[in-house]
Amino acid sequence: MARKWMRRGGFVVRIFLVDDNAMIRARLRSFLEKKDEWVVVGEAEDGRHAIEQWNDASPHVTVIDFLMPEMNGLEAGRRIAEQHPDSPVLMVTIDPSTQLAQEAKKAGIKGLCAKADLSALFAAVEALLKGNTYFQLPAAA
Repeated sequence: MARKWMRRGGFVVRIFLVDDNAMIRARLRSFLEKKDEWVVVGEAEDGRHAIEQWNDASPHVTVIDFLMPEMNGLEAGRRIAEQHPDSPVLMVTIDPSTQLAQEAKKAGIKGLCAKADLSALFAAVEALLKGNTYFQLPAAA
């Protein structure tokens, strides 16, 4: 079960966002925080900074972009998953693929979805918080 902290008398789910585009981070933050008990507790612009800042944020779940400078989301997600196995990592990307899903699973990442599909993002975070995995794959042609 995910650790929870108190906020205004209720429990809160702590989320850490990692994306090199500040506008996308702001969009994701705005969407995720529409759920009253969810709060974004930290942000980073690349994988290297995510690893450096993760402990200060102490999130329940990390949402990390795949393509970033310095260190991509696959490598950063792998390192976070190794160091913090009780806090799942959800990788987001423009175009999820079966190959990327397989690489993510091998890295210990618990989910993958399209960053533009906000309903999938919401479902993925919910699944990870329940201890499940969530891998959004392209439809078969």
